[in-house]
Amino acid sequence: MLETGSRPRVLSVVLAGGEGKRLMPLTADRAKPAVPFGGPYRLIDFALSNLANGGYRKIVVLTQYKSHSLDVHLSRTWRLSSMLGNYVTSVPAQMRTGPQWFLGSADALFQNLNVIHDEQPKYLFVFGADHIYRMDPRQMLDQLIKSGAGVTVAALRAPRSEAHQFGVIDAPDGTQISEFLEKPADPPGLTDSPDESFVSMGNYVFDVEALLQALHEDADSEDSSRDLGGDLIPALVDKGEAHVYDYSANMVPGDEDEQRGYWRDVGTLDAYFDAHMDLVQPLPKFSLYNSQWPIFTLGRSLPPAKFVTDGVTPPHVENSAVSNGAILSGCAVRESVISPNVRVERHAQLHGAILFDDVQIGEGCIINKAVIDKNVIVPPNTRIGVNPEEDAARFTVSDGGVVAVPKGYRFT
Repeated sequence: MLETGSRPRVLSVVLAGGEGKRLMPLTADRAKPAVPFGGPYRLIDFALSNLANGGYRKIVVLTQYKSHSLDVHLSRTWRLSSMLGNYVTSVPAQMRTGPQWFLGSADALFQNLNVIHDEQPKYLFVFGADHIYRMDPRQMLDQLIKSGAGVTVAALRAPRSEAHQFGVIDAPDGTQISEFLEKPADPPGLTDSPDESFVSMGNYVFDVEALLQALHEDADSEDSSRDLGGDLIPALVDKGEAHVYDYSANMVPGDEDEQRGYWRDVGTLDAYFDAHMDLVQPLPKFSLYNSQWPIFTLGRSLPPAKFVTDGVTPPHVENSAVSNGAILSGCAVRESVISPNVRVERHAQLHGAILFDDVQIGEGCIINKAVIDKNVIVPPNTRIGVNPEEDAARFTVSDGGVVAVPKGYRFT
């Protein structure tokens, strides 16, 4: 294998092909990893930033469903120095093994073996594209190299009472995984914390030789569903080649103690909303302001945010994130996330509002616990998140009461 100095040759693959049905209507015309988050960011920016900050800047993004806006974002934002051999490139489903889409996450890797062969890495990161977290991947790779494992699986400590919702890892004698359990009714506890379980984060680092052998064996199996967590990892567990990496031990420069170990799967509207609320607390569980490990994105060329007294009423804004180009006039905004170029008019009241780019909120509107997608003009005195029956008749409303207004919606 080719090496660069004392550092092993590494390729990173970000899996960005999911449909994101549970995030509808935000995924009606965009892939889930392209969904905006936290104002100017997209979900995929978090995985890519972790890899780039860690020094792993040869990154392939595997796309499939509704990938246009994601491809545009990658091409405009993630332009690394090709002179230094760095790149972020999107690879659509190429159907190299036959006329079929990716059958699962393992099949997505198998159909793109040419990418791995071309780069000839010794190790391969495989990260999901739609989680909110900070992680130094170097520490995870260091453990893989030290253990000699075929794969290391990043895992989060979660209460046993909640772990049945996830893939659960049992590693009673150290880091070697003895079982990989899919949503078990009785999750195994940890040796050092019996009331907690290890749940998979969907992030992996592989020894490439072990990965290639496992992928070919999986492709030859008639019983496989072609899924990394469901098939490939359990097969490596059976061989004794799978180890767990405890995410709580990961140390990211610039993170405070209360922010360490933060990870959110924003696969539902409720989880997506809650992750935004984590951002705007006085002491946020996840901070966008860590300059030592920044989250990168491409900002629009817009003037600073502006807060305007309308001649009578001064704006009142608390515990909120307000992006460039936004103008807030004589309104009240609490625990909200305002994306670029948003307008909020006088006497409007926002509480728990997540407003995407170019949204306009008319005079006297009341917006509570709602996500409003791009280019929506909300007429004066409209109420959203006030009357559940009215909301359900017009919009998607989550189990937790989050109202989602689709992109470009026109009020009548």
